[in-house]
Amino acid sequence: MLRKLEEKDIPYMLEWMHDREIISGFQTPFDKYTEAEAKSFIENSFSGANQHFAFTDENDEYLGTISLKNISYKNMRAEYAVVARKKAQGTGAARKATEELLRYAFDELKLHKVYLSVLEKNYRARSFYEKCGFKYEGTDVDAVLIDGEYQTHIWYGLIQGAVKE
Repeated sequence: MLRKLEEKDIPYMLEWMHDREIISGFQTPFDKYTEAEAKSFIENSFSGANQHFAFTDENDEYLGTISLKNISYKNMRAEYAVVARKKAQGTGAARKATEELLRYAFDELKLHKVYLSVLEKNYRARSFYEKCGFKYEGTDVDAVLIDGEYQTHIWYGLIQGAVKE
């Protein structure tokens, strides 16, 4: 289930933010985030350009954040992002949230395309994105500098009407 982020989600958000394994390929230094910074993120989490949602279990417990970022109504596209707490990984919760978010992107926002980039070496995430229907679009060699090493990004996209059922 998707809903807007709420203050009650802060402890669960900080759980994944401070998990080195989860954030190892992220550009944002989430490991340094405080409660105040997480609260500020929540307060600014929903606008025309960026829409961050919580995905939850049947008891409304936060399992992760799923987002449409850099929404362009001129080009009718947005960047997709998802992160799940360890508790939610492998449960299918992120997949269901992705399906719901894509329906929202294409049916409600009327976007033409949703895209993402992922580290080349993040095979687990790449497999997940492909299972969700995203298609490989290209490689950006030495795209980002992480811990003193250049990393290659793989780009994926999904065009409206191509969503897997």
